[in-house]
Amino acid sequence: MTTYDASFRVWRGDTAGGGLKDFTVEVNDGEVVLDIIHRLQATQAPDLAVRWNCKAGKCGSCSAEINGRPRLMCMTRMSVFSRDEVITVTPLRAFPVVRDLVTDVSFNYEKAREIPSFVPPPGVAPGDYRMRQEDVDRPQEFRKCIECFLCQDTCHVVRDHEENKAAFAGPRFLMRIAELDMHPLDAAEEAGLDRKRTAQDEHGLGYCNITKCCTEVCPEQIKITDNALIPLKERAVDRKYDPLVWLGNKIGRRRP
Repeated sequence: MTTYDASFRVWRGDTAGGGLKDFTVEVNDGEVVLDIIHRLQATQAPDLAVRWNCKAGKCGSCSAEINGRPRLMCMTRMSVFSRDEVITVTPLRAFPVVRDLVTDVSFNYEKAREIPSFVPPPGVAPGDYRMRQEDVDRPQEFRKCIECFLCQDTCHVVRDHEENKAAFAGPRFLMRIAELDMHPLDAAEEAGLDRKRTAQDEHGLGYCNITKCCTEVCPEQIKITDNALIPLKERAVDRKYDPLVWLGNKIGRRRP
């Protein structure tokens, strides 16, 4: 087994402030960044705070920024870096620091609560739902989300403009709206909820300028921009600006 010493620069601090601290840590073949952070805890910095759980790329807990790129520490192999490279590990920049590599991501849970859930079709019991396979496949991709919030962190609308957070749900939750809007059994519209309108007017869909940075950092390789955000934008624009759709909606709302 090959062993070498790697240079790590890890952010240490809390809500009062902090900075980068340099460490030299042993690395073995096949290890990932989270392994090295654990070794650092065991040998040099026992009070280093880091959030993790499954170490299998499925819980989303160990999100951080590695050399400036949002990544999962458990899925970032040391072999992708050269041995003489200084590896910098910092907390997610878009969210407030709690301590060291742990950030307060409660913003995301607040946004999740703002999105109305699936509306069951009236008169159909849950066990009687029927869908074509092609209708299942479309939103199924979005169900792979592990809520690592890397897409939220890298989105410049959230990352660079704190003032936008109140009006912008972010790519993860706009994707959730798109998933529900594509669901053939979602009866939101019959219940008086226009998901396309609320995406635009209440969750900030218009702030997204489809740079695809959210797609680039997704560890599940969900095509967030191409398969969720762009189609949702197209449907929202049709609903709001297409004169034929507008006329159809007006006629459809006429009462006898």
